[in-house]
Amino acid sequence: MSLRAAWRAVALGLLLLLCLLRSVFSRLLLRLRGKDTLERRAAWNHSCAKIVMPLLGIRLKVTGKPPARGLLVSNHLSYLEVLIYGAALPCYLVSKAEISRWPFFAPLARAGGTLFVDRGSRASAELVTEQIAERLKGPVPVLFFPEGTSTDGSQLLRFHSRLFTPAVDAAIPVTAAAVRYVPDDGSPERELCWYGDEKFLNHLWKVLGGPNFCAEIHFGEPRIYSSRRQAADATYAEIKAMREEGAPDRLPAIGVADA
Repeated sequence: MSLRAAWRAVALGLLLLLCLLRSVFSRLLLRLRGKDTLERRAAWNHSCAKIVMPLLGIRLKVTGKPPARGLLVSNHLSYLEVLIYGAALPCYLVSKAEISRWPFFAPLARAGGTLFVDRGSRASAELVTEQIAERLKGPVPVLFFPEGTSTDGSQLLRFHSRLFTPAVDAAIPVTAAAVRYVPDDGSPERELCWYGDEKFLNHLWKVLGGPNFCAEIHFGEPRIYSSRRQAADATYAEIKAMREEGAPDRLPAIGVADA
């Protein structure tokens, strides 16, 4: 058994429990005052993510300006992006429905305002599309991963276009972002990615016992698109270029922020 993994697992469990209890009591108090809002839940997720990241040995490097509103789309390497993007900016996450059934993690995701979509269900996709449209009226960005699944980072899968619809219809800006993992020990990025048939707990244990790493996010410029397919194809090309040009030894340090 890895002592590092065991220590981090215990510390992570206690910290997430404290975050969840904090959320429950804070929301109860805010409800009594009539001030419980989705924006506050996104802010809660942002503050908790910044606390949890160092515990897992993750540093954050941000290039470009995080969007203040609108739709945010990114490539997808693992569930760790829940923390990584959560620490980078307050946002609502659109996640796959399976996470809504995970013990302990599901209540935390709901507490942060996460939307869950079953990509195999048209009814679920339509419902989440409507929910995104409503969220986009507010001041907090909505983040989703148009590949529909996480990968090992070696290629970018074709983007699904459905969830771009609310932003396109309302002429709301869409921002592309590229994320990459840079392990401190020089190991390949894919060693930290969650993909294929690997079990969640097996991967989490590997991450807990693995090297510290830097999560680098490169934000593009917000743009308005005339169709959802155009939005999907344009953000795909932008993210692909950022991934290809943003290798660790070439990433420009513009507006770097550490959390």
